[in-house]
Amino acid sequence: MNLGAAFGKQLFPLVGALGVTALRISLAAALLMMLRRPWRRGLPADLRGPVVIYGLMLGTMNLLIYQAFARIPIGIATSIEVTGPLVVALSGSRRPRDFVWLSLAAGGLLLLLPWRTDSALDPIGVAFACGAAVCWALYIITGKRVSHALGGDAVAWGMTAAAVVALPLGIGASGSELFTPHVLLIGVGVAILSSALPYTLEMEAMRRLPVAVFSLLLSAAPAVAVLAGLLVLGERLTQMQWLAVLCIVVASAGSSLGDMLPDFRRRATTQPVG
Repeated sequence: MNLGAAFGKQLFPLVGALGVTALRISLAAALLMMLRRPWRRGLPADLRGPVVIYGLMLGTMNLLIYQAFARIPIGIATSIEVTGPLVVALSGSRRPRDFVWLSLAAGGLLLLLPWRTDSALDPIGVAFACGAAVCWALYIITGKRVSHALGGDAVAWGMTAAAVVALPLGIGASGSELFTPHVLLIGVGVAILSSALPYTLEMEAMRRLPVAVFSLLLSAAPAVAVLAGLLVLGERLTQMQWLAVLCIVVASAGSSLGDMLPDFRRRATTQPVG
């Protein structure tokens, strides 16, 4: 996903962030619809509302994070975005150690916010990333139900709903430039890497993994995004920014491990000896 986002950022000078987002979502929706053909299995009436909400969260999250990518490094934007689901995961906890992880994540976020006048980060880009964090949290909440009910079809339906929002905005911002062969070809690659493949795998993971394990795997996202930005775009972070990213990664991983440990202990005590 982050590799696709890094390649997609290279299209910004041609069609802008809105254009790239529209290409990514719309082409991914078309690919998923062709591959899965979810209409043959139908969409139950009681799931249509949740699927639309899930798709709107998916589309809005992508629109906001790509606006952030246009203004700040991908690794920084992703680090801020990760705090959304992390705060949701910790919000209902009363365990003392979870307050440590929440404080560590908050500290990392504070290090990234452009409080200082000499900060290299665009405050508007940071605001877009914060908005994406809220949408990512809502995306996980809404996606859990539809993933259990529809499996991979949920991504196809949700991506189509997201395209209804994103495509008009992209056309309005970029016009006919959006449909030139060169842009479309790169757009297909970005759509596969950034949306079609990762979101499908993510839905399958949601169905098979406990939430804590799923969150633990996602905790590496900021570090992966930093590496993708460095290798593809040459985006380099300051020492303070690296420290902030590390705080958020450790907080996310620590929170997930805290949820997993009781289950491991329970299994260990119930295993038969010999």
